[in-house]
Amino acid sequence: MLSAFGKICFHLLNYSFAPNWQNSSFNPAYRYVMADFYALYKSGLKEAYPEVYAMTRLTEVTAIARVTDRFGAIPYSKVDGTVTGSYPYDSQQDVYSLMFLKIDTALDLLKAHVQANGSSSAVGNYDCVYGGNCTEWIKYANTLRLRLAMRIVKADPATAKTQGEKALADDGGLLSTAADVAKMSIYAGWNGGTNDYDLVAGWGDTRANAAIITYMNGYSDPRISKYFLPATDASVAGQYIGLRIGGDISAGAHDTYVGYSNLNVNGAFSQSASQLIMSAAEAWFLKAEAALRGWANAGDAQNDYEQGIQVSMNEWGANIGSYLDNSTGKETAYTDPNGADNSSPALSTITVKWDKNASDEQKLERIITQKWIAMFPDGADAWADYRRTGYPRLFPVVVNNSGGTIDTKIQIRRIPYCSDQKTQNADAVNAAIQKYLNGKDDGGQRVWWDVAGKGNF
Repeated sequence: MLSAFGKICFHLLNYSFAPNWQNSSFNPAYRYVMADFYALYKSGLKEAYPEVYAMTRLTEVTAIARVTDRFGAIPYSKVDGTVTGSYPYDSQQDVYSLMFLKIDTALDLLKAHVQANGSSSAVGNYDCVYGGNCTEWIKYANTLRLRLAMRIVKADPATAKTQGEKALADDGGLLSTAADVAKMSIYAGWNGGTNDYDLVAGWGDTRANAAIITYMNGYSDPRISKYFLPATDASVAGQYIGLRIGGDISAGAHDTYVGYSNLNVNGAFSQSASQLIMSAAEAWFLKAEAALRGWANAGDAQNDYEQGIQVSMNEWGANIGSYLDNSTGKETAYTDPNGADNSSPALSTITVKWDKNASDEQKLERIITQKWIAMFPDGADAWADYRRTGYPRLFPVVVNNSGGTIDTKIQIRRIPYCSDQKTQNADAVNAAIQKYLNGKDDGGQRVWWDVAGKGNF
């Protein structure tokens, strides 16, 4: 959802990967989540504070889901607290099965605690997400289950439906209002009291992605000023304009794009702002898709869709106005005043207003497009939805340096394994590549749930 144009990122966004750059996408979930939590488990956390144990399990699943969705098969079931060991790789299907089981365990423990002790937990404000509120963690667990269930709807529709309906039927509910949004508050001991947005402000190497800007401009979306700052470049000053991902931009042209729209680092993305983990709006869009698929307890697709937009507006403090009735606004073309080769006509004709007479495919595009806007800046889960559904319609890279391993039209499908795993766990990595990736560790191979040639319905 952001475009980067620093020297390193020229390679990444044009599909030329160096394995050591992927270490930061793979290692943290093991070193800073599983390792710490494993130490807590060994110390008797489950017995002493079962509800806190449940929170750590849900945090672990959230982190591991992002790793497996980026890479595919990963070490999980045999990992005992560090990424430096030699661990076998689990299939992504097995990883998902284990994640669902861990959500089961967490929910059982949280519900037992609430029944016996009420919503408050001994962890209190040391819980940087919900301040120890177990009722909110139950909602989060159900929404996380629904997210993961929808992810596998093509690869294993029966399990997806079972797990999705389990989340929808749970009396603990889903995230539903702006007050339920899962954000991690920043405290003085965290990275010197700043969040990851300090990279945007400090490095100056990111700008808004052209795709999201063209949709939001076309829809006259009131959230655009919450997300981004207007451009300062003389050719487009005062407008919102993004940078096309994988564009034809030489390393020496860095300064040319400094004046394009950036994250609103003066507002929602200041260096002290809480960081988004999961929005409540996402839950409504998940329900809308579930309703479209006929899952029990999903409600009405139109109502869910419109609630998703309304809740997103509430989360960002934007005035929805007549947005839901916009039946004419569409994605705009992208024009790069500093590089004509990066320009593109609009790829989508989908509008905001719900159309009961539209096909299921058109309804899904409408749902996923608005979900994608609402989930900003969660690029990881947005990318997963794009791979799963093909929506929203996104500009392909202009310069593809993958040597033919990644199809420009369907775009990158996964991230190659990192250098640390290839040196510290080589036998397991090589076995996984042969077993799950057709012997090819490249960005053109698909993860398990990304089924080639299978339609959305």
